[in-house]
Amino acid sequence: MPPAEDPLIHVLWINAGLSCDGDSVALTAATQPSIEEIALGALPGLPRVAVHWPLIDFECGPRGGADDFLAWFLRAEQGELEPFVLVVEGSIPDETLHEEGYWSGFGNDPGTGQPRTTSDWLDRLAPKATAVVAVGTCATYGGIHAMAGNPTGAMGVPDHLGWDWRSKAGIPIVCVPGCPIQPDNLSETLTYLLYQVTGQAPMIPLDDVLRPTWLFSQTVHEGCDRAGYYEQADFADGYGSPKCIVKLGCWGPVVRCNVPKRGWINGVGGCPNVGGICIGCTMPGFPDKFQPFMDSPPGGHLSTRVVGPYGKAVKLLRGITARTLDREPKWRRKAGTR
Repeated sequence: MPPAEDPLIHVLWINAGLSCDGDSVALTAATQPSIEEIALGALPGLPRVAVHWPLIDFECGPRGGADDFLAWFLRAEQGELEPFVLVVEGSIPDETLHEEGYWSGFGNDPGTGQPRTTSDWLDRLAPKATAVVAVGTCATYGGIHAMAGNPTGAMGVPDHLGWDWRSKAGIPIVCVPGCPIQPDNLSETLTYLLYQVTGQAPMIPLDDVLRPTWLFSQTVHEGCDRAGYYEQADFADGYGSPKCIVKLGCWGPVVRCNVPKRGWINGVGGCPNVGGICIGCTMPGFPDKFQPFMDSPPGGHLSTRVVGPYGKAVKLLRGITARTLDREPKWRRKAGTR
């Protein structure tokens, strides 16, 4: 009897939420693993994957060509595409807040010819998906489009479906925030889910706001190369300095993000690594609770003052110790030499 064919898992990507497509663009820079490695099955044990992603796959419908690209999504809606992972990019607007038209849509309904809204797609596909992944801060928590006073009523996927929502496989919504997303954070999360769906990994561990714990358990400050300057109360007075930039508006001590450790592309880059402040883009309160961005955080004033006396004393003592250790022992020298 011939061996059973390996399972094929479809990844359906909807990038028609309110967004800039920055997360789609970011994923093209992933290297650990790359999207090519995922799509081509280059990783050991990874199941066969078919990625239906408008950014790169718009001309690849079931029959070939752009005209039937949406057929993949229609098949999934009808239960003919299984299993599949649904990826959502962009915040979800409230389509009840207008009298005509729509805020965002993804193709046309084949029966009526009318635009199919993004929220309608989400409502139809999520119950049939094996897992739902919200990528980028707009999709996870609403992001910039959900700022106070916005006319669209924009929200993240958990606010639309419910924070306790579970897929038919019992998997919670998986949120991978970032504005835009750190490329490898997303590719690694997708890889984990693909292994989980095929029974090769346990339930994905998530924190209380549905982020993968191994990616978002530490703060920016805990992984920042500038943290040593903070400890010594050595703060930058302007940009271009290698010192701690908390006085310039950096929220790193309280923001959960691994970019300082992971870098951006191939371990290089990342906001504080290249001199930029952390503005909290991976947090549910972004952006409203972090504005104005260039002002020092309220806690920054107090913490820098408190750490001042201690840090200066530590810096002095370390300087003395360093100067001592930076010299050879006297007995190694010839008599009469310095």
